[in-house]
Amino acid sequence: MRDTLVLNASFEPLSTVTMNRAVVLVLQDKAVVEQAHPDLRMRGASLDIPAPRVIRLCRYVRVPFRRQAPWSRRGVLARDRHRCGYCGRRATTVDHVVPRSRGGQDTWLNTVAACAEDNHRKADRTPEEAGMRLLREPFEPTPADAMLLALGADDFAALPDWLGRDAA
Repeated sequence: MRDTLVLNASFEPLSTVTMNRAVVLVLQDKAVVEQAHPDLRMRGASLDIPAPRVIRLCRYVRVPFRRQAPWSRRGVLARDRHRCGYCGRRATTVDHVVPRSRGGQDTWLNTVAACAEDNHRKADRTPEEAGMRLLREPFEPTPADAMLLALGADDFAALPDWLGRDAA
């Protein structure tokens, strides 16, 4: 199922929801569609509307300031665009730069997306000990960037300029 970006009334990214939830918010007049999927439609017995890609809430929702994006395996894979940090091939796992058995933590700066072969080859060693080098250093995305990355690389690239994001 595709996710839909939810914007606050002030156009700030708030979260992502399932497309079905987005349609419910629109039908309840709690949100308006800012951007729809070009070829996707939601159909029912008496309903035929474009599937929302981005919705904006009609009323402003006050949210507490979040300094950091919460770490998750899915977030690391999205941040690295499902590309292995060691060879650049398709990544399906997350590797700890400093292994957990040596005190490495589940943090944005200590984890990279990895293909199963490189993750197995590195094993319980640091990249230097395994003779492997990272193609790019891990970084911590902002909470807003993490939310946009969660939508997926294709959707992220297709978001409009008014969101203030780069297309790449």
